[in-house]
Amino acid sequence: MSVLVFADSTEGKFKKSAFEVVSYAKKVAEQLGSNVVAITINANNNEELYTYGAEKILSVTNDALSTFNAKKYASVIEQAASSVGASVVVLDSSIDTLHTAPLLAVALDAGYASNVVELPSSTAPFTVKRKAFSNKGFSNTVIATDNKIIGVAKNSYGVHENAVSGSTESFDAAIADSGVTSEKLERVTGKVTIADAEVVVSAGRGLKGPENWGMVEELADVLGAATACSKPVSDLGWRPHGEHVGQTGKPVASNLYIAIGISGAIQHLAGINASKVKVVINTDPEAPFFKAADYGIVGDAFEVVPKLIEKLKAFKQAS
Repeated sequence: MSVLVFADSTEGKFKKSAFEVVSYAKKVAEQLGSNVVAITINANNNEELYTYGAEKILSVTNDALSTFNAKKYASVIEQAASSVGASVVVLDSSIDTLHTAPLLAVALDAGYASNVVELPSSTAPFTVKRKAFSNKGFSNTVIATDNKIIGVAKNSYGVHENAVSGSTESFDAAIADSGVTSEKLERVTGKVTIADAEVVVSAGRGLKGPENWGMVEELADVLGAATACSKPVSDLGWRPHGEHVGQTGKPVASNLYIAIGISGAIQHLAGINASKVKVVINTDPEAPFFKAADYGIVGDAFEVVPKLIEKLKAFKQAS
């Protein structure tokens, strides 16, 4: 019985999370004495997955799947799982797959564990450790069904090379009408997206207005980071809603999260708690964010951020 992994891509390019889930699936397959099969949708350079342990790749190319649709994606993955007799399916825990996985679980009559952070501690019973309570705790979850779906939390397992000799073949999946259509699709181009970012620079109402966002974007550019914002900022229309991070926005699990002028409401902290290192810049030393941060600067962002940009540029030029 194979371990099937869905390797997600955007505009044909694999996301970092795709390499992470393939790395994870390879180790699960070793635990089970099985092999890894990857399913890709409209992806280029499928052979990149060989580096991380995918021994066989089922490549789906279909214009009907050019826009994400949870029902269609779940159907394709279900057909692939049935084709190779997979009893374990591994996905990432992105916003898209959090919609896809429950539909897939129903189709495969499978148990589903999201936000998994470690390899199974046991395969009999099949037990995984996952984030719980808005990332404030962990639970050890037993998946008792014959078929199992694992959603790996971003940046929890890491990317590990485990090169194999693989093969790629076209997979002709039946694409049924899902009853869902997209009227408008807006994509950010030329910028690092929040979902893929290793570093996120976020700001709140402490910036006083949208006209002051230039220094946030400049800091993000120096760091190769994505820009984000708090909920009040997006509600005020200062920044696009797509940049709103937090429990009610996009979750963030970056390696570095910099919060500028954000006090740290509980919903915001819950959504960014999975980030490994958190830095806060705020004039209020009593701001809740300081209790959650690894590093804090009490100071005026309009003085601190330009100096930080200057120092980072000098450091990059010297290195």
